Amino acid sequence: MSTTTTTTTTTSYAALLRGINVSGHKRVPMAELRDLLTALGHGAVRTYLQSGNAVFTSASTDEQGLATALEGAIEERFGFTVDCLVRDAAYLRAVADACPFPADRLEGRQLHCTFFSAPVAPERLASLDPAAYLPEEFRLGDRALYLYAPDGLGRSKLAEALARPALFRGTTATSRNWNTVRKLVELTSG
Repeated sequence: MSTTTTTTTTTSYAALLRGINVSGHKRVPMAELRDLLTALGHGAVRTYLQSGNAVFTSASTDEQGLATALEGAIEERFGFTVDCLVRDAAYLRAVADACPFPADRLEGRQLHCTFFSAPVAPERLASLDPAAYLPEEFRLGDRALYLYAPDGLGRSKLAEALARPALFRGTTATSRNWNTVRKLVELTSG
């Protein structure tokens, strides 16, 4: 008698929730977020910080489908909408590796990455004069924007200019400092 073993391959993902737990608005406790992800059938669920970062494994390869399911579960459980992006471990590693700034020589608060739901055409940023914001700088990557703000995000004039809704209309965007990017790479890598 022969037995057949079926192996399900899983992928490690990070879920990036936009705009939760800020000044008491859209409160999503991390324990409940972990419960939601587990109830959706995901494994190895962990959260990082209170700002909406979760790591999990799934047999699905559909990042958008995973994000949509999580958005629906959050709305059903908490009664408000939260935009979610889901990115796999390989993508997060590629974003970290492609950083155009010397991340290993900068403090995590000086470097940020904004993740987008879709590619952003460089023409959208043509109205910004990079020289007007020096020493702050930005570079566009694959569904990501890297921001170097030597005095931190809170004092960044460039971050303020990049936050104008018209620049990225129709695209979900959420930012993380470089310490968080590094940690998400580590957590999704195994």
